[in-house]
Amino acid sequence: MLYYLQPEGGVAVKIALTVWGNRISPVFDAARQVLVVDIEQGVVVSRHVASLGTELPHTRALRLSGWGVQSLVCGAISREFAQTLEFHGIQVIPFITGEVNQVLDAYLRGALAAGGFRMAGTGARRRKRFRGGSL
Repeated sequence: MLYYLQPEGGVAVKIALTVWGNRISPVFDAARQVLVVDIEQGVVVSRHVASLGTELPHTRALRLSGWGVQSLVCGAISREFAQTLEFHGIQVIPFITGEVNQVLDAYLRGALAAGGFRMAGTGARRRKRFRGGSL
């Protein structure tokens, strides 16, 4: 099962989704842009596209953290980037694919795991290993 911060009640959540056109970028490490979304009481209250640049993991993590991002939805991601983001308090929801608005809608409904948004070849066994700190 995929666990992530779920916007509930009066809780405000800020997430970022890597974007490539209108889809989730296939590899975070090469992504140039993210869609930053503010969610309050389960409703999107603002969204904007921001540039990630080509920085190293620490710099990208600081940038996302500085924007107040709590969770990152992305495609594939290297261990170094994932660990750096998590060290900076950003929850990583990796191996997601699909059209950005559909992925965001599934996130809001708590249905990312059940919605067919997992990248091919990233089944439960691989996710469990990733959660344990190795790919």
